[in-house]
This record gives sequence, structure tokens and C-alpha cells, in this order.
Amino acid sequence: MDISIVIPFLNEEESLKELNDWIVNVMQSNRFLYEIIYVDDGSSDNSWNIIEDIVKDNKNVKGIQFRRNYGKSAALNTAFEQAEGNVVITMDADLQDSPDEIPALYKMIIEDGHDLVSGWKKKRHDPINKRWPSKVYNSMNRLITGIKLHDMNCGLKAYRKDVIKTIEVYGEMHRFVPVIAKWAGFRKIGEKVVQHSKRKFGKSKFGMDRYRKGILDLISIIFVSRFGKRPMHLFGTLGFFLFFIGFGIAGYLAYAKFFLMEYKMTERPLFYFGLLCMIVGSQLFLTGFIAEMISRSSYDRNVYHISKKIGITN
Repeated sequence: MDISIVIPFLNEEESLKELNDWIVNVMQSNRFLYEIIYVDDGSSDNSWNIIEDIVKDNKNVKGIQFRRNYGKSAALNTAFEQAEGNVVITMDADLQDSPDEIPALYKMIIEDGHDLVSGWKKKRHDPINKRWPSKVYNSMNRLITGIKLHDMNCGLKAYRKDVIKTIEVYGEMHRFVPVIAKWAGFRKIGEKVVQHSKRKFGKSKFGMDRYRKGILDLISIIFVSRFGKRPMHLFGTLGFFLFFIGFGIAGYLAYAKFFLMEYKMTERPLFYFGLLCMIVGSQLFLTGFIAEMISRSSYDRNVYHISKKIGITN
């Protein structure tokens, strides 16, 4: 199969039929072998009934319904497990992403050799209170992760099949799939300017709070990716550094008392600062030690992503 198109949605009854017809037209025009996987993330409107009607009329369409709203990451991860296409395209269901972009995205994966291609809504048809926070947010992402994407949160993305079968998307990490893919060993990440249309029906399901959550998720994924298997490297280093500072302060104060005849050491703020550094440093070191023990006893401590095998039959 050439392409799997994954579409998570929540209460998009007005747009689903039009979107599906649009995608099918693009697929048939380019003679792709395809499947469309819709994931209903707990819709409370008539969306699922529409999907059931679409599935009856088109054997290439599949539907997954959640009992309640679990979030976009859960929807994507569930669909990724089912996807069979050599290239997997994700897009939103609100008609703001254009299916006409699919052939070019497919080409960038198959012919140009990219592992992942992210859309860039260079000209956005969103209010200014969404555009400017997004610019700041994406600038922070580029600075922290080193991945030079202008719009990491764009829903329109293309993946090589190996990528979606290797990574796991959980929590609110759908915003950082390029980061997860990069740390799983997929280095060829590209970008394509894509069309962005005004929302035709309904309203956005995401508010300004997503930027606060996004920053916290970014910190979380960086920590887990870099130190999840070696927490002692972080906590131990910080703990040793603080303890060393505190020990140095204590040594200086002891020298001042016995050799410089300075008294009332316990009345100096420096004494309490040094004591605080040693206590916090010891706590951090012990935290790292305990975290290291938990990590080493974890069931997935030796999970590695194998790219290829040769001469091995099992």
C-alpha cells in the first residue's frame, strides 16, 4: 500500500464528508493505493455516524472510535499501530489542511529520502492572538531541540512507515513527533510550505493553554530522552556541584574561625547558604541514586531500535 492517511477529529460533523471526498479525489487522480483512518476522539455530535456511512461506501476507509476524549496523541498512536501504508500522512479534519499537498509530501518521502516531512503554514489564516504565540513557541523549539522547523505543531505531516512503527506518541507529545523521531535515530527531517485555509465550520478545539502545556511537555521530553536511562548523570552532577560549593563555604568559614580568629560564624548568611547547598546537594545525589536503581530495574531498560537485520532469520 502506498499511503495511509490518519485523521484524528473531535466534533467535526460538518467537514468530514467534504474532506473525505476531497482526499478520495486526490488519491484516485494520482492512482495511489491508499487507506484513510479516522479516529473519533470522543465526539459528542453526529461525527461517528457520518464515518460509519463513509466506511460503508468506501472499503479503503477505516474508523476508530474512542469512548471518551483521550487527546490527539492517543488518537495518532492508535492509528499508527493500524497503518499499513509505506508513507503515513497525518492531517486535521477541519479543512484547514489541503489534501492537494499529499502527492508532494509522498514524493519527498519516497523519492527524496526523507524520514519525516513537516508542513509549514507560512501564511496562516488564524487570528493574531494565535499566530504570534505560535511564532515564539516555534522559535523556542528550534533553539532547544536543534530541529530547524518553522511550524513543528502543524498537523499536516508525512512519515516513512519505519518512523511511526518505531516511535510512541503519548500524553500531549504529538506536538513533538519530530523531536521523538530524531532521538529515535531518524535524522532526515524536512519541511514543506503548505496551504492553510480559514476554518470553514465550527471552532478550534485548542486554546491558548496549549502553549503552556507545550513548553512543559518540551521540558519533559528533553529530560526523558536525554536522562531517562541515566538519571544519575543529571541529579548526581547537580548534587555534586551544590555539595562541593557548600563544602567549600564550610571549609572557608572553618579556616576563618581557627586561623583568622573570626567568630560568630553561625550568624553570617554565608554559613546558612553553605549549609543549604550541602543539604540540597545531598538530596539531589540521593534522588539520582534512587532514580538510577529504578531505571536499571525497569522492564524496558534494554529496548533498542534496530534499523536493519541481515543474515538473521528470526
